[in-house]
Amino acid sequence: MNRVPMTVEGAETLRAELEDLKKVQRPAVVQAIAEAREHGDLKENAEYHAAREKQGFIEGRIQEIEAKLSMAQVIDVKAIEPSDKVIFGTTVTIIHVEKDTEVTYKIVGDDEADVKKQKISVNSPIARALIGKEVGDIVVVNTPSGSVEYEIDAVEHI
Repeated sequence: MNRVPMTVEGAETLRAELEDLKKVQRPAVVQAIAEAREHGDLKENAEYHAAREKQGFIEGRIQEIEAKLSMAQVIDVKAIEPSDKVIFGTTVTIIHVEKDTEVTYKIVGDDEADVKKQKISVNSPIARALIGKEVGDIVVVNTPSGSVEYEIDAVEHI
């Protein structure tokens, strides 16, 4: 079984969602199904069918989260000795060499990636190019519109 890297924050977020699904949403939908059953004929009971469908989604999401957590290799970047090297979980500031623009990304697992929150997957082209490099290095990232050069400006273990 392949282990999937995940930050401590990502694992905590999934655990919180799992707890909400099991302790809040699952009991609520069971209650909704029970109430809908009391209304009689189940064949034409839209409330019953909607509640059963929601129950299916909740149970599916619970299974998905449990599978992700069981395969997760949780990496606490704060426990790793800080260095100028880019590794999984670090926050890296890079400068676009041509445009002289700066952007900061945190390198996270696939399930945690969200570009709007400046979190990129460890498997993304930018992260793959950055991993193992150090502050001051120039990296070339192959994009659909051609190669782009970035300079690593800072690496933080946050």
